[in-house]
Formats: sequence, structure tokens, C-alpha cells
Amino acid sequence: QVQLVESGGGVVQPGGSLRLSCAASGSILVNLAMAWYRQAPGKQRELVASITNGGSPNYADSVKGRFTISRDNAKNTVYLQMNSLKLEDTAVYYCNADVLTRAATRGAYWGQGTQVTVSS
Repeated sequence: QVQLVESGGGVVQPGGSLRLSCAASGSILVNLAMAWYRQAPGKQRELVASITNGGSPNYADSVKGRFTISRDNAKNTVYLQMNSLKLEDTAVYYCNADVLTRAATRGAYWGQGTQVTVSS
């Protein structure tokens, strides 16, 4: 089994910053791509940013230039640095990991989500 635990959410004013963390643990052989998704009330879950095992990032157009995704493979942890936050960034943020397990199975795993609220 693989578990993902997110932290770092909270309430921030527009223009502020937050840093999310997601630590993966369990029967992990290789942590392949990791990503952050978000879901605002009444909307579908959307990809915010992803990063390959080699460190190549990809961003949604709405966060380019404001958010930075990074990872520490030794710690099986992915981070999302969010700067210049806007009201529309308010959502529950979910961590996702594409994992090859020690049982030689591959699957996508999700964290429980962390709330980010941007409010004046």
C-alpha cells in the first residue's frame, strides 16, 4: 500500500504565498510522476502542475509564472510553492503519485486533500 499525506494549506490574502508538501510512504519501489490537482466548489478536479521522476515540470496555464512544483526523490516528497495567490486559487488541493510498488504493480494514488483559501 501507498499513502500520501499533504500539508501546508491554509488561509491567505490575495497576493500572498503558501507552500504545500506531500509525502509518499509505503511499498514504493519507484515514485514516477507526481502532481498536484485542485477542485473548487462546484467544479471538476483539474491538474495544477506535475513533475516527472527526472524533475521536468508541467503547469496549467492559469498558474504558470506563479506556482513552482519541485520534488525530493530521497524523501518521496513533492512540493508546490504558490505565490501571487488569487481568489480563484481557492480550492482543495490534492496530491497524486504514479507509483511502481515493490509488488511490481503500478497505480495512481491520491492524498486526502488540503484546503487553500484565498480571501481578503
